[in-house]
Amino acid sequence: MASILLYSLVSVILVSLISFIGLVTLSIKTEKLKLALIYLISFSAGALLGDAFIHLVPEIMENGGYTLNSAIYILIGILIFFGLEKIIHWQHCHMPINKEHIHPFAYTNLVGDALHNFIDGLIIAASYMASIPVGLATTIAVILHEIPQEIGDFGVLLHGGFTKTKALAMNFLTALGALLGALVASWLGGLVSEIQKLLIPLAIGGFIYIAGSDLIPELHKETRIGRSIGQIISIILGIAIMAVLLLLE
Repeated sequence: MASILLYSLVSVILVSLISFIGLVTLSIKTEKLKLALIYLISFSAGALLGDAFIHLVPEIMENGGYTLNSAIYILIGILIFFGLEKIIHWQHCHMPINKEHIHPFAYTNLVGDALHNFIDGLIIAASYMASIPVGLATTIAVILHEIPQEIGDFGVLLHGGFTKTKALAMNFLTALGALLGALVASWLGGLVSEIQKLLIPLAIGGFIYIAGSDLIPELHKETRIGRSIGQIISIILGIAIMAVLLLLE
């Protein structure tokens, strides 16, 4: 159990450090950044779907089989992440922004992001409880998803009136929600037998929702044939990475 906790904590710390990636983007031209994000989002979508169907679903099958409860928990996972997105966009409006006025949607985004990261921490720790390889695969999938998300969150905070320094600091504080999530999952694991049987289906639902309702619709905004083909290739590569990790287990 101690080694599982160590793997979980190291993984969520790495995930939390992704919050500083917003600083790197300041030196990249907007057009180049948009192009890179298109393929990164595609790759992330493939990795999330690959982790869900190649690692997490088989894990359920091996440990008690796919039951009605599993299906319900997956659906609950989808609803939870739908609710989180609603929280993030809850107070979004278009009032003028200035440095003296922090717009309410910036704070709402921070709350939603903290909750999202908390659940990521739960998912990562639960995956390590299933097995170390599953935990590593899930960590990689979460990191790939966090990169474009953190870039977007950094931009939202700047638009909301935060300075660059404060935006980075607040982004990192919300990212630490993953650390709390991992600790809570480890604590629950000591109290509730096989807690991963609940958390892993929730992770599957969350990953399917993020890929299908958050990332892939973003890709449809790009209609040029060459870039669309590049998106498909990136999705396949994301899935392939998860398949390769399975072969290494």
